[in-house]
Amino acid sequence: MTAATGGDEEPDAGADQPAPCPGRFAGQVAVVTGASRGIGLAVARRLALEGARVAITARRPEPLEQAAASLGGASRAIGVAGRSDDPDHRALVITRVLDHFGRIDLLVNNTAVNPIYGPVLDVSPDAVRKIFEVNVGAAIGWIGQAREAWLGKHGGSVVNIAAVAGLHPAEGIGVYGASKAALIHLTAQLARELGPHIRVNAVAPAVVRTRFAAQLYEGREQELAAHYALGRLGTAQDVAGAVAFFASRDAAWITGQTLAVDGGLILSGGGV
Repeated sequence: MTAATGGDEEPDAGADQPAPCPGRFAGQVAVVTGASRGIGLAVARRLALEGARVAITARRPEPLEQAAASLGGASRAIGVAGRSDDPDHRALVITRVLDHFGRIDLLVNNTAVNPIYGPVLDVSPDAVRKIFEVNVGAAIGWIGQAREAWLGKHGGSVVNIAAVAGLHPAEGIGVYGASKAALIHLTAQLARELGPHIRVNAVAPAVVRTRFAAQLYEGREQELAAHYALGRLGTAQDVAGAVAFFASRDAAWITGQTLAVDGGLILSGGGV
């Protein structure tokens, strides 16, 4: 699996998708990281469809600008380009959001990288360090910035995008899975530390049809889907629906939880 942030748009899976709840996030503002495409963009779009104004981030400015425009333009969405593991970028995003929208209610930590595919002990120390800096360290940084700037005083919700590979071993992506396991633990730890006014939850997708996960399914999608109780791989919209639930008041008494969004893969003992 090559280095990536978020994922690319996936083709229509032909399956029923979660239906938006118009107005559920009216008046609220969300920050979604790694959201120029794939799961991040699907989450941002779902929140926007339900009334939120959104700020999205990604490394490359051009796709990010296009994504923000697709979400409704400057009155509804802004994009701020940069690296999630850069503290200056995180500070700039939070400042821009408060200047532009005046508040932050929801934070979705979606940015992730996995620059290597293979056994854990074959991964270079530099690659291990990068994976944990982006997948874990940056999430801590985003949550800290958002709490300091707004959530600590006003409350809100954080949703971390983990992975089924953080719940069970998965061939070829062991270091990535370890970083997601750390993110899952971090979710529970921060739920204890930041309650009662800030809720922190996570979703753990199995294989979702995005560019980020392409190496896991391309050329053998039907074979892989046979291990899923629901008979198909996931879509970015499947994940977005779960994130929207955790972010909403429908989950007002839920914190510190990780939901496997996996089409029933765990039932077969699978790791991805």
